[in-house]
Amino acid sequence: MGETIAKNKKAYFDYFLEEKFEAGLVLKGSEVKAIRAHKVNLKDSFIRFVGNEAFLFNAHIGRLETTHHFYTHEERGSRKLLLHKKQIEKMLKAVNRDGYTVVPLQLYFNDRNIIKIQIAIAKGKQLHDKRQDLKEKDMKRDIERSMKGE
Repeated sequence: MGETIAKNKKAYFDYFLEEKFEAGLVLKGSEVKAIRAHKVNLKDSFIRFVGNEAFLFNAHIGRLETTHHFYTHEERGSRKLLLHKKQIEKMLKAVNRDGYTVVPLQLYFNDRNIIKIQIAIAKGKQLHDKRQDLKEKDMKRDIERSMKGE
C-alpha cells in the first residue's frame, strides 16, 4: 500500500473487521484531480450491491476551483467498484448473513500510483463493545503517559 489519501476512522470504531479487499474505482478525470488534492471524505460512505456489481455511495469527493463547470462531477455520487467476480460473490454471501455489511476503510495510491480503495466485510459492534474499546484506548494512553513521565 502506498500513500493513504483518506481513512474512514468511524468504520474501525463501529465494526469488527472480518476480511479486507482491495478494489479499483471508476472515476472521472475531475474526481482523480480532486482525490490527488486530498479533497475526499469517507466518513458516511457505504457500499451497496446492485445486481452483481458493487457501488460506493455517499463518499464526498470535493470539486476543485480550477475545474471547468462542464467537466465537474457529482460530489456525493455513486462510484462503481472494480472487483473480481469471486470477491463479489464472497461479499454478497456475507451481506446476506445476519448483521454483516461491507464498509470502505481507506482510499490510497497503490505502488503504480493508481487510486484504490480498501473495503472490508464487517459485523456491527454493540454499545458495550465500543465502550470496551474506549476503555482500552484510555488505558493505553495512561500507560504511555506514565512511561513518558519516568
